[in-house]
Amino acid sequence: MAVKYVTVTKGNPRDLEEPRKWYAITKNSGTVGIKTMDKAIARTSGVDYGDTKLVLKTLTKVLGEYLAEGKIIRMGSLGSFQIRIKGGGATNKEQLDASWIKTKQIVFRPGRDMKKLLKELVVEKA
Repeated sequence: MAVKYVTVTKGNPRDLEEPRKWYAITKNSGTVGIKTMDKAIARTSGVDYGDTKLVLKTLTKVLGEYLAEGKIIRMGSLGSFQIRIKGGGATNKEQLDASWIKTKQIVFRPGRDMKKLLKELVVEKA
């Protein structure tokens, strides 16, 4: 299997006079929902579908709870999750409060197995 890509043109938003350039972007081949993942994991592992569904649902809940506490969650060779915040800069420390935070994100950093997948991934034009 290979990940497919298509080519698109994009302009430079900082310089509209600059000529457009061509870029490769991933051509997604569809989506996979949690129900499909539940079934695939149950089939592959031999664990009952209901148990698999419950574990994944609980994993989502527990991940959210730990992330909300500011924890970094390390999932072995899968990778890690953490919260990242971004905002504007204040001229002095006392001025900076939570109102300056504009963006909250969940960041995923791939672990060993996911990095290996990326390294070995074949990419071809769609």
